[in-house]
Amino acid sequence: MRKEITVHYNGNPCYEITLNETFDHLADDIFRAVGDTKTKKICIVSDSNVAKIYLNRVRAILEPQFCGFISFVFEAGEQSKNMDTVQKLYEQLIVNHFDRHDLLVALGGGVVGDLTGFGAATYLRGIDFIQIPTSLLAQVDSSIGGKTGVDFWQYKNMVGSFYQPRLVYMSTEVFHSLPDRQFAGGMAEEIKHGLIRDKAYYIWMRENRELILRKSPETLIDLLETGCNIKRVVVENDPKEKGERALLNFGHTIGHAIEKLSDFSLYHGECVSLGIVAASFLSMKKGNLTAEELHDIEDVLASYDLPVRTDGYDRNKILETSKSDKKMIGGKIKFTLLKNIGEAYSDLSLTDEDLLEAIEYVLCP
Repeated sequence: MRKEITVHYNGNPCYEITLNETFDHLADDIFRAVGDTKTKKICIVSDSNVAKIYLNRVRAILEPQFCGFISFVFEAGEQSKNMDTVQKLYEQLIVNHFDRHDLLVALGGGVVGDLTGFGAATYLRGIDFIQIPTSLLAQVDSSIGGKTGVDFWQYKNMVGSFYQPRLVYMSTEVFHSLPDRQFAGGMAEEIKHGLIRDKAYYIWMRENRELILRKSPETLIDLLETGCNIKRVVVENDPKEKGERALLNFGHTIGHAIEKLSDFSLYHGECVSLGIVAASFLSMKKGNLTAEELHDIEDVLASYDLPVRTDGYDRNKILETSKSDKKMIGGKIKFTLLKNIGEAYSDLSLTDEDLLEAIEYVLCP
């Protein structure tokens, strides 16, 4: 089973997302995306966890197709998503004489994809790159739309650029090695997609939990196809996050704050789950959701082993940290709320008291 999705940029076809059960089509898809590869060098960027599992596999497929091959592997974890790592990548590219005709490949999760994309956007003012996301979170979220970046000190994704990949190649094969906790984190983003744009998809995920967790390739490709198309439509309508694309931040403002304060001991998707609960609570307080709908959202998240409450954090520090988020406008947080399940909007009217009440709701008593 194989499916293809075309992503447009400024109204024109820009790149393909291909959904596959294996890596068998990888070389052919890259050739279609970038042309003759025999005159190009390739650098695969990965982290220490993913490289152990997939680097040799991907190298065996791609090395014979290129005139030169190198790999760059950095220590896994959010702590590596910084300019120091990018500078080491630059050095490897310079030493190996990479030019604008060559290719970078991001083989890994969201940290790898964001960092590689930023390196590609800035090395020689732009070099082609492709995404091979190896986590559900990266597949349905960070690999699509061209947002690249690194963290600056304690500020998440504060330095970056919009730079489109030439191809996003997804394989359900990676789920064989993906830990259950990371798969659950990806489901937080999928549930978010349903909540902000597609009520029927949200209900489908609620009703097909067992099939999804069984991870059959057909079910996962159906899951990915719908989730990727939701993200695709939003980024096509708003490629540089000037309006509609901000709706994708549902659950992220408070979620990012908790993620930072946990020193990234909580996964991104877990923090997004907590942020979804907080944002859904505020949506209820606004009169948009019923209490029953709020509790249903919590039940769906919990059914995928995602947290809906946490403890050990100071509510004021969460609020303060959320205000260092890049989504601030004129000193106010641009907060995404739900009008109803399946429809989101941006709100600039929330007070500190509103936010503290939502934060308290997700903190264990």
